[in-house]
Amino acid sequence: MITAQQLLIDQLDDILELERTALVNGQLDQLETLLEEKDALISELNEMDSFEQDELTSIHTKVTHNQALLESAMEGIRAVAARMQELRNVRKGLDVYDRMGQKTSHPNGHSQKLEKRA
Repeated sequence: MITAQQLLIDQLDDILELERTALVNGQLDQLETLLEEKDALISELNEMDSFEQDELTSIHTKVTHNQALLESAMEGIRAVAARMQELRNVRKGLDVYDRMGQKTSHPNGHSQKLEKRA
């Protein structure tokens, strides 16, 4: 017979698998819903009395692994944002420093409109 505690652990395990799949596949839009479900299950588990250590080892391992995947995804997003900012800055013009350390801006004379070529 499956206990209520084991049922919650199994449901949390399933959510963690879905979360891992979403992270690996770059489906970050799915994470919010999964987070809500995960939080609800964890809250229910926290209300229960005690657990055997081996029951939660697998869950802990998956949570740790998913956290590492999430941190990597965030690093990637930050790198893309920084690169996009660099490209915007280049389109605006060029900033240079003279011998005296004074900054001079040279605006880009080109139109910032996208040019379509055949």
